[in-house]
Amino acid sequence: MSVIDLNADVGEADNPEWAWAEAQILHAVSSANIACGGHAGDDASMRTTVRGAVASGVTIGAHPAFPDRENFGRRSLVLGEDITETELTRSLTAQIVRLAEICAEEGAAIAYVKPHGQLYNDAVSDARKAELIARTIAAIDPKLILLGGPNSEMGRAAEAHGLRFVAEGFIDRRYSDHGHLVSRSNPGAVIEDQKARMAQAVSLATTGRVETVSGQPLTITARSLCLHGDSAGAVETAHQARAAIEAAGVRVEPFA
Repeated sequence: MSVIDLNADVGEADNPEWAWAEAQILHAVSSANIACGGHAGDDASMRTTVRGAVASGVTIGAHPAFPDRENFGRRSLVLGEDITETELTRSLTAQIVRLAEICAEEGAAIAYVKPHGQLYNDAVSDARKAELIARTIAAIDPKLILLGGPNSEMGRAAEAHGLRFVAEGFIDRRYSDHGHLVSRSNPGAVIEDQKARMAQAVSLATTGRVETVSGQPLTITARSLCLHGDSAGAVETAHQARAAIEAAGVRVEPFA
């Protein structure tokens, strides 16, 4: 039987309803990307989310971001202008290490790192940022896995620093003809319809194929599938996607 991981971005909630939704999502996914203070999250939210992940048997990953809470980490920070390499390295290190410390206190550990938001998007094609991310992770723990986009600079940087790299696909996002995510600034970048999300989830899990925003076929080799915990209908997406993927004959289990 084929296997695939189902991951979600969590630990980002700033209200009770959102926090409840994240707790429900943890019951359906196999890996949790936990926000660790850059774009969202604090010690309390990290601890709560770690405990929820442990209780659900979910593998834990760090989800560091540009230190830009005002824009939820979705604004690109230019190296040398908005932030220095040293500042970004220190911020990413602090985010990952703090989550690791909280995990240790809760009898758990982080297994991988997945950059958040615009840092992730930038590192797909920006070799300098991808190298900084990989170098930072390797300095913390070379056994940590880097989770990112297929055919990206992140994969090449991970290899250069001796890190294992795992590529992911997205259930709730549209792809460009170049094989990368359509910017959220473009209409239709986020898939809103649940049936369309399920169709993309099953197609990615069983064939590795998606239809781009222009209707072209695209093949993506992914070991993990992501859904965004802050998307409307994320709880339904998580549970329905797991059920649909398993009904298609694919087992859901962590990649790490």
